[in-house]
Amino acid sequence: MRTSRPTRGFTLIELIMVVVILGVLAALVVPNFTGRTQEAKVTAAGTQLTSFDVALQMYEGENGVYPTTAQGLKALVEKPTTSPVPDQWKRPYMKNGIPSDPFGTEYKYVSPGKHNSDSYDLSSAGPDAQHGTDDDITNWGAE
Repeated sequence: MRTSRPTRGFTLIELIMVVVILGVLAALVVPNFTGRTQEAKVTAAGTQLTSFDVALQMYEGENGVYPTTAQGLKALVEKPTTSPVPDQWKRPYMKNGIPSDPFGTEYKYVSPGKHNSDSYDLSSAGPDAQHGTDDDITNWGAE
């Protein structure tokens, strides 16, 4: 003969305590991750600027000039059709196209640059998604 054991479930108070404990832990942990996410995006933007720099250096090395502001970064993935049209353009200099910055805005490219008059200025709008503010991430650093 089988004897049945009574099954015991959680009481309402026990469930409420678990929810409260999880809420307290989330309140302590989530702000730490939020700050790290922003920091990671800033680092990613800096890394992308370095990738652009490598591609632009290769472009300049093969073609003798950097793309103009009008040609823009698009010149790294398809041969420009506006003057000066590079005779030596052989391939895309960036295989996966031109990405947006980690904050969802386009990179700003100016050549010749105001800050780097012998080459180009390149910047990400940064966390505030507004070009020309203190949050910009640039290839010319702090001034």
